[in-house]
Amino acid sequence: MKRVLQFGGIISGLVLVAFGAVAIYMGVDGKSTVHSNLKAEAIVGTPDMTPKGIAAEAKAAHLPANISLPTCTVAGQTVDTGGKARCFAEYMRIHALEATGGKTYAQMPRYATDNGQGTNDPAQATKDANGQPVDNAARNIWINETALTTALNSAYMAEQLATFGIVVGVALLLSGVGFIIVALGGPLALAWRRESKPESPGVPVTA
Repeated sequence: MKRVLQFGGIISGLVLVAFGAVAIYMGVDGKSTVHSNLKAEAIVGTPDMTPKGIAAEAKAAHLPANISLPTCTVAGQTVDTGGKARCFAEYMRIHALEATGGKTYAQMPRYATDNGQGTNDPAQATKDANGQPVDNAARNIWINETALTTALNSAYMAEQLATFGIVVGVALLLSGVGFIIVALGGPLALAWRRESKPESPGVPVTA
């Protein structure tokens, strides 16, 4: 029975080592894919993508003081990692707020008006050549911004998941090695060796 348990420990250890190695490979491959896909987009941070630069722009645009500004920097840098992609997305949001006067998509009226204030009432909206209310063009800024930042944040999330996979893989690998060591040289193995070792015959005592 002890021998069966020992072999079971070895097999379990080998399975954990195999799963760990696969998890590490998949994590490394995932990070590589994220980096190569981002690099292919040739995204480079604009000169104002520094905490100091964006703070000056936000002040000039009279953005509300409660808006959280980015604290990272990607100015002049190629966006080729998940962290840089997330940072770039944060600056994109501030740029969108600057273009819409500090209003998000949900805060802006649906239709455009001649006085530039906008309205949710189609009857008061500016009409096109067909007499239909004209949509608020500023809302399209948020639609584009949301689509692009979602893609950038997805790259960040994918990189984080890949990193988590690598960490889990290392943990599985070490656990598997530990199982094998215990099975081969632990108390159970020593007990099995003692039981399987034949007892040496006693030495006869002579008078």
